Amino acid sequence: MATRSRDNIETPSEEEHVEKHGLKGKIEAIFKSSSTHDARDVAAEEKADGSGAGQEETLEPDAQAGVQGIEAATTVWTKSHMILAYVFIWLIYFVISLQEVAVRSLTPYVTSSFSRHSLTGATNIMSSIIGGVARVPTAKILDTWGRPQGMALMTIIWAIGFAMMAACENVETYAAAQVFYVTGSQGISYCLTVFISDTSSLRNRTLMLSFATSPYIITTWLGGPVSQSIVNGFGFKWGFGIFAIIVPVTVAPLTWLFIYNQHKAKKAGLLKPRQISFKPSALMKYFIDVDLLGILILAAGMSLFLLPFSLYSYQPDKWRSPMIICMITFGGALLIFFAIYEKYLAPKTFIPFELLMDRTVFFAGLMFVFVFFNSAVWGAYFFSMLQVVWGLSVIDATYVSAIYRVGSCLFSFAVGLAVRWTGRFKWIALYFAVPLMILGVGLMIEFRQPDSDIGYVCMTQIFVAFAGGSIVLCGEMAMMAPSNHQNIAAVIAILDLFGSIGTAAGGTVATAIWTGVFPDRLRKYLPPGVDANKIYGSIVAQMFYKRGTPTRDAINRAYGDAQRYMLITSVSLLAGAWICVFLWRDIKVKDRKQVKGRVV
Repeated sequence: MATRSRDNIETPSEEEHVEKHGLKGKIEAIFKSSSTHDARDVAAEEKADGSGAGQEETLEPDAQAGVQGIEAATTVWTKSHMILAYVFIWLIYFVISLQEVAVRSLTPYVTSSFSRHSLTGATNIMSSIIGGVARVPTAKILDTWGRPQGMALMTIIWAIGFAMMAACENVETYAAAQVFYVTGSQGISYCLTVFISDTSSLRNRTLMLSFATSPYIITTWLGGPVSQSIVNGFGFKWGFGIFAIIVPVTVAPLTWLFIYNQHKAKKAGLLKPRQISFKPSALMKYFIDVDLLGILILAAGMSLFLLPFSLYSYQPDKWRSPMIICMITFGGALLIFFAIYEKYLAPKTFIPFELLMDRTVFFAGLMFVFVFFNSAVWGAYFFSMLQVVWGLSVIDATYVSAIYRVGSCLFSFAVGLAVRWTGRFKWIALYFAVPLMILGVGLMIEFRQPDSDIGYVCMTQIFVAFAGGSIVLCGEMAMMAPSNHQNIAAVIAILDLFGSIGTAAGGTVATAIWTGVFPDRLRKYLPPGVDANKIYGSIVAQMFYKRGTPTRDAINRAYGDAQRYMLITSVSLLAGAWICVFLWRDIKVKDRKQVKGRVV
């Protein structure tokens, strides 16, 4: 083999190098061992003029074209190209993290500009559903068409989403734009995760995933001023328009690097030229291969079933509204039919059931549902609460709400090193991450109240941040470790699908609690003569009343009541996540080789 797996490399020279040079030596040892070859392969590499890990690496003959393409690229690319690729990934994540902070900060102002602040949570539900389901056909594009082609498609969708946000004139258009934005943004993030999995050993994967997402640590401090300047300056529409330009410019270099090395592999004879056919028969075969009908049934069923929980409060008859009843009934029926269709009728299923039914993979996915459900509930309306209840500016509220992202990214490096040294990941989730998450969310019930100090709120965010980063990395490893390279894109798509289901369900429940509790408490607590409906619909109207006045105190009290119900729901879900982790197998990842070519 041209490049031996890192899982089998523990030479005395590496240990001596680490002991002599400390942390720097450790980092050098990681990259040094990733390119270790035997004498025959070194000769082959020199003959190829430094073209990569040698061309004697055998591609998987039964793998799909996209998988063979990335294996061929990692076989012929140089070490400098591998490092450059990770630099490009870091830059793309920098843009992703910056725009996430900006969009999260601007959304309350967008919905408020249309007097629909209460739709802040509802606008995320459809985008979460479609964004999650879109991973499945994206996985098929990456496997059958190629990694760079899939990334280019997601970039176009992402840019279209920002362009629609910049041009929106009502909240409905903004919600539609979010579908494109979330699908493209999360699709790019998904493609990058697949690429990191393609180019890293299981033992080092958590460490490389941590490195790739480290820009979140920086953009936390930039996102607040950027959001504030947009709100106070040229407005949210121009802010979205700027990202529509930045996004394709940032992603293009990595896409080109993929294509260049695949072309290099074709010239070396590792890849055979392929012709893409757009004939009706070829398109029909592709639609069957990706199980397009099953995906549409699942998306329609989830949308119809979940959306009524956030929309019922706008109907005159509430839950008795014929539209709400029909949506829930037909949505539930489609979900049942989806299970029947996938089991008995689908020519090809988009989920490899034999892999999904693996104990570790299945319960890792189920854990993601519980964890993302939990975080979507406690995260809903938190940014608005920081501004209204504690009177924070957009910048300060952005800093507090971003503690979760910064803390999780920082602590993920420790998790990555722990997995590399021990070769195992289950113990981190079982004995540390989930218990700490339960503690943090449980404390939120006490401290997310109007009479609490903001310092205690920040403390709870730190707890869930350290826990959240650990849980996500361990869950990703639990789903990827039992798989082979051919199924890695599908497994990550399933992982994201589980997470999106949890996020959509959590957003639905959070919005249902909010729309059921917050306006009711406003009418109960507000002084006579104050328009509760106007306050309910706009964060600007909520902050219009000065702190300490009876009206502002009533608004704050209504926030506290709604948050208490949401947090009790949130913490109860984590018991299910803990049980799921307990049921994982304790896999030793340092003994498994999954990918080919020059990898980290």
